[in-house]
Amino acid sequence: MVAMVIAFASFLIQGLNFGIDFTGGTSIRTDSAIPVDVGAYRAALETLELGDISIAEVNDVLFDEDQHVALVRVQAQEGDERIASETIEAIQSALRTIDPDMAFPSVESVGPKVSGELIQTSIIAVALAVIAILLYIWLRFEWQFAVGAVLALSHDVILTIGIFSELQIKFDLAIIAALLTIVGYSINDTVIVFDRVRENLRKYKKKDLKEVLNVSINETLSRTLMTSVTTMLALLALFTLGGDVIRGFVFAMMWGVLIGTYSSIFVASAILLVLGVKRDWSKKDPSAGTKYGHIET
Repeated sequence: MVAMVIAFASFLIQGLNFGIDFTGGTSIRTDSAIPVDVGAYRAALETLELGDISIAEVNDVLFDEDQHVALVRVQAQEGDERIASETIEAIQSALRTIDPDMAFPSVESVGPKVSGELIQTSIIAVALAVIAILLYIWLRFEWQFAVGAVLALSHDVILTIGIFSELQIKFDLAIIAALLTIVGYSINDTVIVFDRVRENLRKYKKKDLKEVLNVSINETLSRTLMTSVTTMLALLALFTLGGDVIRGFVFAMMWGVLIGTYSSIFVASAILLVLGVKRDWSKKDPSAGTKYGHIET
């Protein structure tokens, strides 16, 4: 709860450091016979003081062996929809210091209107994913499980947005993809715990809900931790070796795996305990267990 309050406060006070996808800017495609060196491209453009610059190598099986393509994205200057032609020429001249024969097949601009539509579409995508999960869990289990799962997912999304706001890490479309991936990862862990809870409610009819939740979490804990650790190892490798292009996405995934594991164990189950489970097979039956009462469970 404290972490969520801090995340909300950071978002309201600092806001998000939106990338070019959401603020608008210009994309310049480069074509060179020399392999793309993102660091060299960035160093060549630093002297122009253009603000936020994103450089990504583009790979395609249709490219020739000596064809190396990159996409350079520059934020809009002083609220303009597109950067001036003089600035584009300066960018091209700076990049030609790396390869004098570099070509620029296309120059495209993303205006504020398109950026606003992207923000709206991103919010709708995340909301629809959460609603779909709510309906699935409701049909698969019961409404108490659905509410617990969705509140746990909301916890994960809010804390992820909060950490990006607090650290002012660039927030772009890749982070939206990471949020959707985090939602899928977290709900997978939560469903596994909830499925075991449902089985144990049938199995241990004399145990109250709190005891059943503890037993279920303990029975699935090793699986949850092993999955999280192996996923985190792969993400650490990507974060270290993947370069700047995917580092924001990988950081969001690492944070999401961490808090998703936490929420599936502690948040979702705690909410379920508060709401209770109103199912016939979960109610205490005075006659249950009398025949084999001498056998310890």
